[in-house]
Amino acid sequence: MTTSTVMTDSVRAPETVPAPPKWVRPVMTGLGKAGRVAAWAVLVLAALATIVPFLWMLGVAFRTPADLYADPSRIAPHVWTLDGFRAVLTQLPFVRLAVNSFVFAGGTTLLLLTVDSLCAFALARLSFRGRNAVFLLVLTTLMVPFQIVLIPLFLTVFHLGWLDTFKGLIIPRSVSALGIFMLRQFFRTIPRELDEAARIDGAGPFRIYRQIILPLSGPALATLFVIQFMALWNDFLWPLVITSSDDMRTLPAALTLFSSQSGIDHAALMAGASISLAPLAIAFLLAQRFFTEGIATTGIK
Repeated sequence: MTTSTVMTDSVRAPETVPAPPKWVRPVMTGLGKAGRVAAWAVLVLAALATIVPFLWMLGVAFRTPADLYADPSRIAPHVWTLDGFRAVLTQLPFVRLAVNSFVFAGGTTLLLLTVDSLCAFALARLSFRGRNAVFLLVLTTLMVPFQIVLIPLFLTVFHLGWLDTFKGLIIPRSVSALGIFMLRQFFRTIPRELDEAARIDGAGPFRIYRQIILPLSGPALATLFVIQFMALWNDFLWPLVITSSDDMRTLPAALTLFSSQSGIDHAALMAGASISLAPLAIAFLLAQRFFTEGIATTGIK
């Protein structure tokens, strides 16, 4: 390489790699070491604010009532005991309650993903009269609290004879306006050229949905799965209203009744809550890799 070539490259470099705008330079200069330290401090404080309540819950689960009432603010117990876990496992049909929670949360979430993805596909990829009006109607349901529709849903389930059944638990909760909105917005980012190429090959709408849209929507589906699974697993109002026997109750509903029947046993309640959080942590860890998957590769797969 000659000297003239090096000089030419050095002269053209600013053209190929533009310098940051003038208004950005002071900000970038100001966010030096002090800015990074402040950012880490905020992250540490936020992490502590999130983790400390869970650590306190675990500490209460291993404490005796006397130790808890002596100093409720302390996290680590003076005397470790498993009385709280024994009370939950012996006084409640814990295995049956856990199975009911898995069936309710898992089954409802899978059915919800199917229904919401079909609705979102129709609103995002198909053209029909009144599509925007239907989408606005779906959005308006987000402003309606679930407690308002609780009584109409209960009467409907009652007249269908679905009280204290899995059908009554799952089917009324199998649609989510939030899920339709999230998936519809994600489906709109997928290039429409893929649909046109599939139609040239003779594919219909359902085949496009099944073979193109769904395989490219892994991050959105995984995110919605975790959000809805966590919400349904922790839901106690709907199972508490619909179910009336221990054979159909879920963990949150049973723990609520357990606290009212046997008094306030904080160790047992915290032990049950700690055990019930394990599936949520597992579900989040299994789907975490989908959260970081880039959407920029959509259409390249």
